Amino acid sequence: MSLEMISERFRRFAIHECRGSSELYEQLSLNIAEDEEMLRLASAARSGQPIPNLLFGAVHYLLLKGYMHELRDFYGSIVDRPRNPQHAFPYFRDFCIHYQEDITAILASKLVQTNEVRRCAYLYPSFCFIYDMVKKPLSLIEIGTSAGLQLAWDKYRYDYGLHETYGNPHSNVLITSEIRGERFPFLLPKSPPVAERVGVDLHVNDLENEEDRLWMQALIWPEHKERRELFQKAARCLQQTPVRFVEGDGIALLPNIAATIPEDTAICVFHTHVANQIPDDAKHMLLERIKEIGQTRNIFHLYNNMWDMKLHLDCFVDGKEYNKIIGEADGHARWFRWELDRS
Repeated sequence: MSLEMISERFRRFAIHECRGSSELYEQLSLNIAEDEEMLRLASAARSGQPIPNLLFGAVHYLLLKGYMHELRDFYGSIVDRPRNPQHAFPYFRDFCIHYQEDITAILASKLVQTNEVRRCAYLYPSFCFIYDMVKKPLSLIEIGTSAGLQLAWDKYRYDYGLHETYGNPHSNVLITSEIRGERFPFLLPKSPPVAERVGVDLHVNDLENEEDRLWMQALIWPEHKERRELFQKAARCLQQTPVRFVEGDGIALLPNIAATIPEDTAICVFHTHVANQIPDDAKHMLLERIKEIGQTRNIFHLYNNMWDMKLHLDCFVDGKEYNKIIGEADGHARWFRWELDRS
């Protein structure tokens, strides 16, 4: 990828993802976009990876590991009173130059595998809708599962500002999100039954492994204290939740995994903010695999970032295909808009 293209990625990242969410990453991104040496460093990222997220994750990872540098003073994940983000770039640049070899090694080896637990805020009504259609327990297959925290969506409690909560009323994992728009999402008072959970990834992150856990924490933006706390609580919850993890190419493995799912359950394949890392030919292959399975089984495919930012639901029920748009959501699910007609 050319330096011009990488520069444009950092500009877009600053404006469309960081603005209003992370002033530190916004300021750093805008400066990196104008700095050839930093762009060359970023170009070491693995093919298909979201480069800004990977570079910032690599630097954050080293800081969390204890690398000493004045850059630490700008990170709210490390110090109680971080310095003004507008002054951070010279320190960031110096850190990157000083630890260039370590950063390059991470860029070449790591994957962006966020476990954004709050995205379960829109998974919950989506799976409620699916359950209402089939009235069968759900068997979950998550592609790009990382550590599997989203596979436990039914174990969490949800507050949408509606004066009542949904999901598991006894859970200490409370997920909040704002509902925008005029349509009301499909919400069952309690979580639908889940029969099985399968998480597939090229590299499954083990929450018991210190390095894996630190990398997942490094991918959480420094200012986002609430996200870190939610991650920790969900991680503890997952330890009590049986999940079958499979390491490998989720698209290639999908038919064999689906064949192991009990016949009296509905197969639910899902992934959030993963498809932007999947090549177009593989995306088409995934859709073809879903369609093939749908000829003999009820199967649902819930996804975003495939072709656009909308949340899509493709269904094969009794051999018939339905394609629906559920809605759209903020990248960290601080809000979502439900667009699906409930009729």
